[in-house]
Amino acid sequence: METPTKLPPSSPSSPTTGFSVPSAEKVDGFPRRSMRRARQRRSHSSSQFRYQSSQVELTPLPLLKDAPVAEIHDLFCKKLQQCCVLFDFLDCVADLKGKEIKRAALNELVESVATSRGVLIEPLYPEAIKMISVNIFRTLPPSENPEFDPEEDEPALEASWPHLQLVYELFLRFLESPDFQPSLAKRYVDQKFVLQLLELFDSEDPREREYLKTILHRVYGKLLGLRAYIRKQINNIFLRFIYETERFNGVAELLEILGSIINGFALPLKSEHKQFLVRVLIPLHTAKSLSIFHAQLAYCVVQFMEKDATVTEHIIRGLLRYWPKTCTQKEVMFLGEIEEILDVIEPSQFIRVQEPLFKQIAACISSPHFQVAERALYFWNNEYILSLIEENCQVILPLVFGTLYRVSKEHWNQTIISLIYNVLKTFMEMNSKLFDDLTSSYKVEKQKTRLHRLLPKKWSLHTRIKLLDERSSNIIEINIYKKTKNNNNNIKWIGDIKRELKSL
Repeated sequence: METPTKLPPSSPSSPTTGFSVPSAEKVDGFPRRSMRRARQRRSHSSSQFRYQSSQVELTPLPLLKDAPVAEIHDLFCKKLQQCCVLFDFLDCVADLKGKEIKRAALNELVESVATSRGVLIEPLYPEAIKMISVNIFRTLPPSENPEFDPEEDEPALEASWPHLQLVYELFLRFLESPDFQPSLAKRYVDQKFVLQLLELFDSEDPREREYLKTILHRVYGKLLGLRAYIRKQINNIFLRFIYETERFNGVAELLEILGSIINGFALPLKSEHKQFLVRVLIPLHTAKSLSIFHAQLAYCVVQFMEKDATVTEHIIRGLLRYWPKTCTQKEVMFLGEIEEILDVIEPSQFIRVQEPLFKQIAACISSPHFQVAERALYFWNNEYILSLIEENCQVILPLVFGTLYRVSKEHWNQTIISLIYNVLKTFMEMNSKLFDDLTSSYKVEKQKTRLHRLLPKKWSLHTRIKLLDERSSNIIEINIYKKTKNNNNNIKWIGDIKRELKSL
C-alpha cells in the first residue's frame, strides 16, 4: 500500500470580484481574447459555488476530552450531526460564529479518531458516513474558464476548503484507524458512494484531488468487494475522457492509484487487465493534455511490462501507432517513455520490436526540431539500451545508418552533429566491417542519386560501380542510352557527368 501523500499548503481564497467590460473592449474585433483574460482573472480569485447556507444556529458542545467516558460516544455522534450543517463561504462575513463552531468540532473529531481507541463503534458508522457525504458530495460547477489550460491558468480553488479539508482528514483517519471494521463500513461505503467519490476527481482544486486520491486508495485496499467496481468505473471515466469529453481534471490522480493497483495484480494477468492496457491506457496517449498526466501513465505502462513481459509488443506497437505527427513536445514525451520501457525490456521481447522501433527512432533523429533529435540520440547514452543495440547491431545499424550519415552533414544544430558523430563512432567500434560496408553502399547510392539529377527525365541510366580503397579514386563505368538519335547531346551529357563525378 502506498503511504498517504502529504498535503500541499492551503492557499487562501479570496472573494470573487466583478468585471465590467470597458467601452473599448465592446467594439474589439477579437472579443474572445478579451473574454479569456476576464475569465482568467475571475478563476484566480474564487472557486466553486456552495450557496446552501445554514438556517440553524449552532451552539458549542462540550469538549470530547472533558466528557465522561460513558458520554463520549453520544457526544461524538452529536458533533457529527452538528457538522452536517453547511455554510456559504462565498460570503466571507456571514455566519462567522457558526463556521468557527463547526471548524472546532471537526478538529476535535479528527483528533479523537486519530489518537483514541474504541471511539468507532457500530452506531457511529452511519452517522460518520452521512456527515462526510453531506459535506463532500455536490454537483461540481462548470469551469469558469471554458478555455482553461491546466499548464498555464490558475485552478479555481474550493471556497469552503477550511471545512472541507477537515472533513476529508476525518474520513482518512476513519479509514486508517485501528478500530475500522470493513464488515461494518461496507454497508454504507457502497457502489453509489464510490461512484460519487470518483465524480469528485473532476474538481479543479488540486488539494481536494490529492485527498481523494489517498482516500480512494484506502477504500480499494480495505473494502475488497468494491475493487472490481472501482476498476470498472475508472475504466469508464477514461473511455469517456478519450472518446467524448477530452476533459477531466483528475486523470493524473486516478492513474497514480492505478499504478499501485497494477503492482498488486496476481499472475498470470487476467484478460480483463490486458484489455484495459490495450484499449484504455495506450489510447490515453492521444490526449491533447497528455503532458499533465504522462509521468503517471508511463509508470502504469512500465508496471504492466514488469508484471508480464508478453505485453511488451502490444505496448510498443501501440505507441508507434499513436506516435505524434505534428506536436514535438509530445514526441519528446513518447521518446522518454520508450526509454523507460527499454530500460526494463527483456532481450527476447526486444528482438520482436526492434525493426519498427528503430525506424521510428531514425525518423526522430532526422527531425529538424533539435529537442526531438537530441532525445532520440540520448538512447545511446543508456548502457542497457546500448548492450541491446550491440547484440542486434546487424539489424539496427542498417536501419539508422543512412539517417545518421545524412543528418551529420545537413543538420543545422552543432550539438546534434556532435551527438551523431559519437553514435557513429560507437557503431564503428561495435562492428567495423559492417560499418565500412554501409559507408560504401551509402556513397554509391548518393552518387547514383546525383547522376540521375544530371540526366534528362527521358534518359535511362545504368551504372556499374566498383569502389576501391578509400585513399584511391572511384572507378565508375557508365552506360547511357538516349532514346533520340542526336549523338552530340549524348557526348555532351557524358562529359558533364564525368566532371560531376570528379567533384564527388
